[in-house]
Amino acid sequence: MMKEDFDVTRRSFLDRVLMATAGATMSAAAPWAAIAAGTERAVGDKVRLGVIGTGDRGRTLIQNIAKTRNCTVVAICDSYAANLAKARQWVAAGTPSFADHRAMLDTGGLDAVVIATPLHLHARHTIDAIDAGLHVWCEKAMARTIADCSAMVQRAQDSGKVLQVGHQRMFHPTYLNALRRVRAGEIGTITQVRASWHRNNSWRRKVPDDSDDRRINWRLYRESSAGLMTELATHQLQVGNWFMDAVPSRVIGSGSICYWKDGREVYDHVALIYEYAGGRKVIYTSLLNNARYGCEEQIQGSKGTIEPELGRIYQEVPPRSLALQRMQADVQRGHKRAVPIGGATWFPELPVTTPGESLGWGQYDETMLQFEGFGKAVRSGRPLPGLLYQAYNASVASLLGEQAMDRGTAMTWPSSLVKI
Repeated sequence: MMKEDFDVTRRSFLDRVLMATAGATMSAAAPWAAIAAGTERAVGDKVRLGVIGTGDRGRTLIQNIAKTRNCTVVAICDSYAANLAKARQWVAAGTPSFADHRAMLDTGGLDAVVIATPLHLHARHTIDAIDAGLHVWCEKAMARTIADCSAMVQRAQDSGKVLQVGHQRMFHPTYLNALRRVRAGEIGTITQVRASWHRNNSWRRKVPDDSDDRRINWRLYRESSAGLMTELATHQLQVGNWFMDAVPSRVIGSGSICYWKDGREVYDHVALIYEYAGGRKVIYTSLLNNARYGCEEQIQGSKGTIEPELGRIYQEVPPRSLALQRMQADVQRGHKRAVPIGGATWFPELPVTTPGESLGWGQYDETMLQFEGFGKAVRSGRPLPGLLYQAYNASVASLLGEQAMDRGTAMTWPSSLVKI
């Protein structure tokens, strides 16, 4: 792609974001989106980023940062040499690399860090960076425990530093357009969100000779991960909270190592119900041995359904009346009509198969946009409003769900969370 083509695509993308977030109904739900999109007119010196964690996800983030106009990677860090070697192809020649994050922080020359390390290291890396006077962009989920999530939020607030967490759906024009239409009442009262993330693979990676299983497959062990809950569910629990415009009051669930009996410690099959005020619910499932339904969310209201992952909105069709009900109504009105003998008086309530209406679909680069928003936040010294609140609650919800499954009992929403 030529630079001119990229500029046109980028302008079109930002225009879609601005259109999706226009109007008073969206100002409270997604105040960050228009602010972030405004970076196109406020470029200045690029924010200097150091990336801690250059595995698969870290390298993907580096490539997205390279597309921004206000951020640049000036240092990389990873305790595993093989990851550092792979990352060097995506940064400028001569970019300093470090095996220890403290050495990178002590060297200086940074405005902020990007953290893409295993989950149990997020809190330590975040707090160390903030204590070094830097702003932080951290991958979701926030941390391995609710206490660590709270400590990260508290340290950021006490220091006045920006802490932004990677929930890119909050920057995706399709999701923003879906949220706008929900806020406008197009699908009526939302009473349920169904979400799932299904895969068909073991999630286990081959261990190179120069490493060990707990380093490479950290997602499979309790000390470093909550498995499906923190690596996948956090995304969709944020979506559920976002569209419900609330946090759950409690959660019940069941988890099991159902299929991949290979020594892992985290569940490979989870099913949970998050309850919200008024009896509303988010129903979440995730498993690793069937990919038929993949990753999806269904926002279900009294007048319709929105599937933002698929970019579709479906209006609710009034149910057809039964033949006997029609006949009863005819008698009351004094009307007569032929009554078929042996005809169907019941229609099975099968899933709706109509294509619905498009919400606007395309290859939107929402990961790039969230870094442009982060760059603007760093330069202004003010976090994009609403982002940390959403991320914190999503991480708490995921970890609370893990507790509910482990204990086999309903877990209520914590009352001692840090106020944002």
